[in-house]
Amino acid sequence: DLDGTLLDLAFDTHFWTEVVPEYYGRKLGLSGPEAYEQHILPKLRSAEGTLDWYSLDYWVRVLELDLSAIKSEHDDRIAWLPGARDFLRRQRTTGRRLVLVTNSHPETLRIKDRKVGIQPFLDVMYSSQQFGVPKEDPLFWDRFRAVEPHAPGRTAFIDDNPAVLAAARHARIGTVIAVTNPDSTRPPREPPAGYLHVAAVSQIK
Repeated sequence: DLDGTLLDLAFDTHFWTEVVPEYYGRKLGLSGPEAYEQHILPKLRSAEGTLDWYSLDYWVRVLELDLSAIKSEHDDRIAWLPGARDFLRRQRTTGRRLVLVTNSHPETLRIKDRKVGIQPFLDVMYSSQQFGVPKEDPLFWDRFRAVEPHAPGRTAFIDDNPAVLAAARHARIGTVIAVTNPDSTRPPREPPAGYLHVAAVSQIK
């Protein structure tokens, strides 16, 4: 996973709860907090768990904002979580194949890669947009396996989203690990019951 696992979720939290509401509020004559509570939050809730929730194209249509440009203008909070790069370097020395599977839209992934340089640490990067369903959907894992053959029992998957972790376990991924501190601006989350968990990937040897 990318956001909340390798990269600090603080950027996404700030972008969707503060930056986008400020821009959207200007169109409606509302303050940022008013726009968020009255308009953006209900729209987010209605799309939660679907591919639209993660689709930049969808939100551009719904909000009529140039979100790619806005993300690029407000990219100062895009950052690695502490120790994430060293974690990837350690994994590389073992000879393991390092595959990124993210729900981030390809354009968002491009912006973040341009900012912090993600691709050099990985063998390949996939967005769930390529598969037509988010990682929460069991169908994602069938489609993913078709393009990235792997032995599930010998595969480890790390994520901060409980619904995605459950889908990975359902897909018989052998080692599923939860990250409980995905956002440096918020308190750690309670570990999901029954899963291996770490505060950060830096704790994984």
